[in-house]
Amino acid sequence: PALATMLSSSDFAAASWELVVHVDHPSIAEQKDVTLRVSGDLHIGGVMLKLVEKINISQDWSDFALWWEQKRCWLLKTHWTLDKCGVQADAKLLFTPQHKMLRLRLPNMKTVRLRVSFSAVVFKAVSDICRTLNIRRSEELSLLKPSGDYFKKKKKKDKNNKEPVIEDVLNLESSPTISGSPVSSGLYSKTMTPMYDPINGTPVSSTMTWFSDSPLTEQNCSILAFSQPPLSPEALADMYQPRSLVEKAKLNAGWLDSSHSLMEQGIREDDQLLLRFKYYTFFDLNPKYDAVRINQLYEQARWAILLEEIDCTEEEMLIFAALQYHISKLSLSAEIQKSERHINSQLNKLVFKVQSISSTSEVPAYEMLSVFPQEDITDIPQLADYLRLFRPKKLILKTFKQYWFVFKDTSIAYYKNEELEHGEPVEKLNLRGCEVVPDVNVAGGKFGIKLLIPVADGMNEVYLRCDHENQYAKWMAACILASKGKTMADSSYQPEVVNILSFLRMKNRNVASQVASSLESMDMNPECFVSPRCTKKHKSKQLAARILEAHQNVAQMPLVEAKLRFIQAWQSLPEFGLTYYLVRFKGSKKEDILGVSYNRLIRIDAATGIPITTWRFTNMKQWNVNWEIRQVAIEFDQNVSIAFTCLSADCKVVHEYIGGYIFLSTRSKDQNETLDEDLFHKLTGGQD
Repeated sequence: PALATMLSSSDFAAASWELVVHVDHPSIAEQKDVTLRVSGDLHIGGVMLKLVEKINISQDWSDFALWWEQKRCWLLKTHWTLDKCGVQADAKLLFTPQHKMLRLRLPNMKTVRLRVSFSAVVFKAVSDICRTLNIRRSEELSLLKPSGDYFKKKKKKDKNNKEPVIEDVLNLESSPTISGSPVSSGLYSKTMTPMYDPINGTPVSSTMTWFSDSPLTEQNCSILAFSQPPLSPEALADMYQPRSLVEKAKLNAGWLDSSHSLMEQGIREDDQLLLRFKYYTFFDLNPKYDAVRINQLYEQARWAILLEEIDCTEEEMLIFAALQYHISKLSLSAEIQKSERHINSQLNKLVFKVQSISSTSEVPAYEMLSVFPQEDITDIPQLADYLRLFRPKKLILKTFKQYWFVFKDTSIAYYKNEELEHGEPVEKLNLRGCEVVPDVNVAGGKFGIKLLIPVADGMNEVYLRCDHENQYAKWMAACILASKGKTMADSSYQPEVVNILSFLRMKNRNVASQVASSLESMDMNPECFVSPRCTKKHKSKQLAARILEAHQNVAQMPLVEAKLRFIQAWQSLPEFGLTYYLVRFKGSKKEDILGVSYNRLIRIDAATGIPITTWRFTNMKQWNVNWEIRQVAIEFDQNVSIAFTCLSADCKVVHEYIGGYIFLSTRSKDQNETLDEDLFHKLTGGQD
């Protein structure tokens, strides 16, 4: 009997053990530990069932799950046994809701508080967030954990100076995003008729009743679809501004891993994150459906300009300021919904379309199609004209020399004069894969094109100078298409010319127009619409006069069109779409900046900011990561290969950026807004 008792006790001890689970429940005053006796063959669902029975509180427990603290993972496969999961007696488990409150700072600096899944991967969580906020194309956005300096204002002598209004929170806590129930659709539906007025972006009131369960009322939707009032110059000066490429690189270190959950990445309930457009390829922008998306995109562009995250000339800054001023006036106007209806017919003549980026089609995210007929072109057009050329050399003054230029296919050849066109050219420049940078000052009559052409040892720099804006628009559009491997036979050539001309005409301040009235001048606070650095260069009255002068060219634009024009102007900047990382290339002893864009990688000198080499995604054969030494390796055509380690962020962030852009290039309009999430994770997830 004694031996039998010993065996029975031994068997019992070997088959089961005590498991302590911490219960996170809002109705329990003090969170408590619950001790369960379990065995290794008990599945996770059985553990949760035992927990609920022991807690003895009647409620819906379907959103609760087990979180394993030491392993930093969710135990979501409820049919797995404890042995299969590797859970033993020393495991620290937390029984907690999968959906928790999170504060998100949107691009318009508005903070929303809503319930988000902390157990789903970030890619899925962002999709649910965007659906709640009525933002289509969630794959273009992600969550960014800001650096410690982001929410801190600069030190001021005035102790009474308060923080800018950050805690003006739009609370969407009631959004039904609990697992097992349908996620709130906001005002977003793929099959319904237009939801927004395409002129002013206001929700169509008749559709509001279709979504009675939505946390987004018409008032809340207007907050997200309309631009916020401009901040005071003092508040603007307090905001964090990157001063160098290295500081810009630090801003991009905090992108969350799309293949892991919020909880796995150290995010806790009620933390504050930034919801931002991560990938600068904006697909299928449509004013009838995308009022919130267009506004948030405009706001992200606006703050990038104001905080000097992207560089622009003073002339361009004035155009951005004029558009901001115009948008601000329309957004605050009480008569915004009483706009004249004839503008609708004018706006309908414009088609705002976004094409996917692929190896055969790379276009700006916003195109304004003109009245030019889109005919099938069998013969590739050519350009031929006299232009001036300059090649930078040390200790030589910048003097341009006139040549006869012929643009054919994707190459430029130039000759001493027109009569020698059929002979041997002085030089032939192949523009495929080159960088095309505008070098324009409309007021000064300067219409230049800067070409950075890849060569074996870096970049070959060439400047072209045109005589007038029409000539510039044609040659600039041809250069842009050639850099992407396309000719002037492509249907996007004429729209590109129109885009360039429309932007130039916005810059061309109409001196003959009437000077703004003194009353209009009085409601202008110019420091709200330009960067602090620009404010320091000019007196307030001078700045206001120049902004109002530029405003005359955009004063008749409807609200949504003005926002789209702002986005278009943002996209025309040379640095648009570049995300910076501090890296060290294999074989190099110094640090460089890597710029990642929607169609290329650029190696940039960290000290001077000058591009050294460009590699296009269309020439990429493969890329991979050595996870042991955290090194990214990429192979291109013509036996070109590079490798680098990332110093300002984890290499997984850069790896995901490259894979994400390649994934977005596979989108097409016939997909009915569905995405291959498995393909995204395959391209971005890596092997760590």
